[in-house]
Amino acid sequence: MKDGFVKVAAASPDLRVADPAYNAGEIVDLIRRADDLGVKILVFPELSITGYTCGDLFFQKSLQKAADDALLSVVKDTALSDALVFVGYPFLKSGKLYNTAAVIKNGKVLALIPKKNLPSYGEFYETRWFTPAPENIEYADIFGEKVPFGNKLIFDASVPSTLSIGCEICEDLWVPESPSQRLALNGASVIVNLSASDEIIGKAEYRKNLVSSVSARLVCGYIYADAADGESTTDMVFTGSNIIAENGTILAASAFNSNELTVTELDTDKLVMERERMNTFPKAEDDYMHIPVQFKEEETKLTRRFPNHPFVPADENERKSRCSEILSLQAYGLKKRIVASHAAKAVIGLSGGLDSTLALLVAVKAFDLLKRGRKDIIAVTMPCFGTTKRTRSNAEKLALSLGVDFRTVDITKSVLQHFEDINQSVDDLSVTYENSQARERTQVLMDIANKEGGIVIGTGDLSELALGWATYNGDHMSMYGVNSSIPKTLVRYLVRHTADNMPGESSVVLYDILATPVSPELLPATKDGQISQVTEDIVGPYELHDFFLYYMVRFGFPPAKIFRIACEAFRSDYSPSFIKKWLIVFIRRFFQQQFKRSCLPDGPKVGTVTFSPRSDWRMPSDASAEAWLKEAEAIDAE
Repeated sequence: MKDGFVKVAAASPDLRVADPAYNAGEIVDLIRRADDLGVKILVFPELSITGYTCGDLFFQKSLQKAADDALLSVVKDTALSDALVFVGYPFLKSGKLYNTAAVIKNGKVLALIPKKNLPSYGEFYETRWFTPAPENIEYADIFGEKVPFGNKLIFDASVPSTLSIGCEICEDLWVPESPSQRLALNGASVIVNLSASDEIIGKAEYRKNLVSSVSARLVCGYIYADAADGESTTDMVFTGSNIIAENGTILAASAFNSNELTVTELDTDKLVMERERMNTFPKAEDDYMHIPVQFKEEETKLTRRFPNHPFVPADENERKSRCSEILSLQAYGLKKRIVASHAAKAVIGLSGGLDSTLALLVAVKAFDLLKRGRKDIIAVTMPCFGTTKRTRSNAEKLALSLGVDFRTVDITKSVLQHFEDINQSVDDLSVTYENSQARERTQVLMDIANKEGGIVIGTGDLSELALGWATYNGDHMSMYGVNSSIPKTLVRYLVRHTADNMPGESSVVLYDILATPVSPELLPATKDGQISQVTEDIVGPYELHDFFLYYMVRFGFPPAKIFRIACEAFRSDYSPSFIKKWLIVFIRRFFQQQFKRSCLPDGPKVGTVTFSPRSDWRMPSDASAEAWLKEAEAIDAE
């Protein structure tokens, strides 16, 4: 349960219709298997004690008694289980039959939750047998105990404190106003659904989309347990389409697997943090009953996978689509700025590196949208002490292949004069040596823009802004930063996507740029003309920093939790001690460099993480990192 991770499961037992004793045995077997896996919330299908398709047999006293006996045997067998178990069960109360979820923990029935919305259309005819849930909470007698009876019940865990569970049954999900809406607004971070949803063409995908969208809209975890093929009878086929979703993402799904568990972990801390962030997610004060439940305090073994590049879709088709969309968003943002500022030209410092390459590609797309000639884009290469032949050549080849106005301004003499002016030795390769070049380049670009009636297009990316890897009032500044919300790991894919879809010389050059080490080229090249200053050797791997950035800024995860999931994501790439080292560097730089982010130029927001001080990120420049560093330094990385 550490870090808010809760292991959950949906189970589809191999049932026999109208054979509760047999079904109870299958259910108990799955409960034991779930216990062995450390499952804390276990959900079975609708009416799983009897089978959903019993029809008029539900009125038979023999079936009702057999169902009671079967449920009692399940309850007794959970005495040593730590799981909160939801089992579908027909319950007779005051002469009315209810389609309920029996909520079981440690050998006791905690509550009975009746279904609210009973379908009687198409193949369904539930109103023939069952009564809808009452409006208010009542009490029912079961196995000598009086328990809450109603669908306005929420089960609150003490550990983690962010885990609160609500329940609805099958059709309740499909109606315009589902019980899950009010359950979530009243604090439920996880919704379980006991379902018997038969299969027809197209329904499986629709069901997945429905569960995904509901979990996103309610910012919750959603566990959907469906009846398997043992339920198939007469006119309906069931396939056990179990689905577990978290805030719009399907974490686990299965079908055609009876007597199986669909298992994953939900992150309730992340869900509750997201609700805290959203001021449009109100807290309701309805007459809902909150029932406390206790779980053993133990670390949840993680089986869910964390992508090591969270900003980049793993699926190739999705990645292609995302890249096309992002490039369009960048281009349309720049297009508007060009029009609004009446800019005659767009001026870009083109180094032959990835960031400036992406900025140029975006500018070309924007000018094509404007139906303006590409010669109105001025790409300027400004060689100095660290510029290598490879990057300078690539800058020129790319600019010429794209048909933009290419210019070379050698800044060596200007920088040497500046060194003389400020008494800086050319042999002193300090930060002044580096930043003087960056600021001189920015001055050149700004003055060309003034002269040509244009604007300077910024090239710096989101990762550099997070680390402060930019020269203040140098490459940190522009009139519009097209890459300001693009992390470094994504920049590479955007350039590659363009290279894959661009014919001729441009594509060849782009592939060579992709193969060039990331470097600001501010220190002298090696004797054989190679890049001597590789950024990732200095600040650490960008893929690690982007991972830290995503989970710290997007979800507010503390350092220990970020370290834990980073070790899972990069287990085959980096050692725990290596990850800890660069996590500490990230935190320290992130806090120290906020002053640069507090005065950023405009730039298009294309993802959920961005640092615009006017919208998404408001942080004092003088905030202390002590609490974060203390936690990070205390991490056991052995």
